[in-house]
Amino acid sequence: MRLKSIFTNSFGILLSRITGLGRDILMASALGASVWSDMFFVAFKLPNLFRRIFAEGAFTQAFMPSFIASRHKGVFATAIFLRFLLFLISFSLLITIFPDPVTKLLAWGWEWELIEQTAPLTAINFWYLDLIFVVTFLATLLQYKEHFATTAMSTALLNISMICALWIFMKDDPKTVAYALSFAVLIGGLLQVAVHLVTLKHFKLDRLLLGGWKYRNTKEVKREEEHFKSLFLPGILGNSTPQISAFVDTILATFLMTGSVSFLFYANRIFQLPLAIIAIATATVLFPTVSKALKNGQEEKAYQNLTQAFWLLAFLLGAAMIGGILLAEPIIWLLFERGKFTQAETFETMRVLQMYMIGLLPFGMAKLFSLFLYASHRHRKAAKVAIYSLFTSVSFSLLLMHPMGASGLALAGSIGGWVLFVFTVKEVGFNTLKRILKNRRSLYFLTVMPPFALLIYELNRWLLTLIR
Repeated sequence: MRLKSIFTNSFGILLSRITGLGRDILMASALGASVWSDMFFVAFKLPNLFRRIFAEGAFTQAFMPSFIASRHKGVFATAIFLRFLLFLISFSLLITIFPDPVTKLLAWGWEWELIEQTAPLTAINFWYLDLIFVVTFLATLLQYKEHFATTAMSTALLNISMICALWIFMKDDPKTVAYALSFAVLIGGLLQVAVHLVTLKHFKLDRLLLGGWKYRNTKEVKREEEHFKSLFLPGILGNSTPQISAFVDTILATFLMTGSVSFLFYANRIFQLPLAIIAIATATVLFPTVSKALKNGQEEKAYQNLTQAFWLLAFLLGAAMIGGILLAEPIIWLLFERGKFTQAETFETMRVLQMYMIGLLPFGMAKLFSLFLYASHRHRKAAKVAIYSLFTSVSFSLLLMHPMGASGLALAGSIGGWVLFVFTVKEVGFNTLKRILKNRRSLYFLTVMPPFALLIYELNRWLLTLIR
């Protein structure tokens, strides 16, 4: 297992998430959990949804196996890039011309007056999708070269851009702050594209793309494109369960009390921190290795990597899950309770965070096991599993939203995460999981976690006495 690459990728993601938390702290201070914060989060939700689907799986896991198998890599890559980019530019122009209906789809529970105020923000933010596709495409080529640091750290540029906007316009009215943030999103996206282009040139991959322009319509490349298409659509569905679930929850939250969209956003930001720096970082690094191993018939090498990664995630995600559940209130208090973010909003966000953290371990493990489905071109199996998970999550969201509010939506997502994990393991093979668990590390895990939980519980009690 490539521990050095995993830790390098984790450090880059950690840097991005720390700057993201800094951004959210400033945002909470400037806007609180208010109507304008809800408006910005709704406007940013759609491009952010596609960013997570593209950047954290769907495109890479469909493109990488096809790219590895392609005999004309430059031609194939160029053809895919052009098709996607032209489609996204056309789609973004449509959203710019007709932002109101799209905004209404994002916030069914809002009145049209509020929709009309939010629509311009939606139109501005949506162009980030075009930029993040370019970033994701270039990042996938760099992953093929087993370079991960640039992509992991580049998200910090988006956060730094938004932090600068908040710093400059902090004392202005909420409307000005929301518009400044929206334009800062686009500036951050342009910076991300720029650093990837520089790194691409460093690895001399620019020659690969430039060489692909002349012969991009050959018959063999068209066959490779068709193969990619057959993997991409199931890949989108297979990777997008948590994102679509969160997207639906944002819509449902607009029917709840004011601030519910913001409670979900702030809590999910904290939940995403350990998920990204542990699970996503590990899966990103392992995917090219696993894909190449399975293509070359080295299954034992692939499963050896899986076993090592499983226990790394089990200990780290298990500790993070326990810490997140027990220390939720001190974490929210420390990060957000200042300025316009009140004690009541801390309590509501805390409840949401606790429900999210229940799903941390299964979501991380599902990400790991799904590598074998995508690397072996079983995208349709992954899509079927995702449908089960999404149906479960949405069903429980509808059941729990009124009795539990925003925290019920978060709990529904976690239940969907457990379903995703169980069915993903089933498709890979329960025997594989049994073989992993028949290891002395299981005993270590069962020995370490209970006293760790007790220690965190006592730490939480001590911190609460200081806070209150």
